[in-house]
Amino acid sequence: MSKKKKKYYTVWKGHHTGVFESWNDCKAQIKNFQGAQYKSFSTFEAAKAALKGNYKDYIGKTASFKSDLTPEQLKKIGQPNYNSISVDAASSGNPGIMEYRGVDTKTKKQLFIQGPFEEGTNNIGEFLAIVHGLAFLKNNNSDRIIYTDSKTAISWVKKKSCNTKLERNDKNKSLFELVDRAVHWLKKNTYTTVIVKWETKAWGEIPADFGRK
Repeated sequence: MSKKKKKYYTVWKGHHTGVFESWNDCKAQIKNFQGAQYKSFSTFEAAKAALKGNYKDYIGKTASFKSDLTPEQLKKIGQPNYNSISVDAASSGNPGIMEYRGVDTKTKKQLFIQGPFEEGTNNIGEFLAIVHGLAFLKNNNSDRIIYTDSKTAISWVKKKSCNTKLERNDKNKSLFELVDRAVHWLKKNTYTTVIVKWETKAWGEIPADFGRK
């Protein structure tokens, strides 16, 4: 059995900031802290260097991507439509601390972000991110499309229902309030925005990815 690699966690915004050597220590700093900023690194040196920098310079940063698909497959898929926004969620545990955001697909400029929530799942975050994106684009009279890498969230939006198995409790009360608002919005509003599955195998991680894998 392979040994799990140790991670170091940089917290830019939290109850306390700094570099922490365990997820539990990091979680204590971001729990119940609105707008917490944090990311994991593989070495202490990288985490310490990041602390001196800006969170936005590290979030969503991934290694250069090279697709394993054939040239014929890549040609068939084509390039992303940059007249779009991309949404994604990140959950540390399932359930666990969760947040979601939306960005401009081409520039990766952050358009909205919510969380971290004390207890949520990745699927709930992906669902909320799409609905938030739909409302955002409608409010701005935008004809842009939405990219997501979650087939589950797309199906939930189409059904106008968040089909999570996560049970409601005091820890996730605020999250489910958002879920209820999202479902209500879907049932009361119409939209023409097209929701498209991001082609991860061809294009790499979705631009809204938090880069915490």
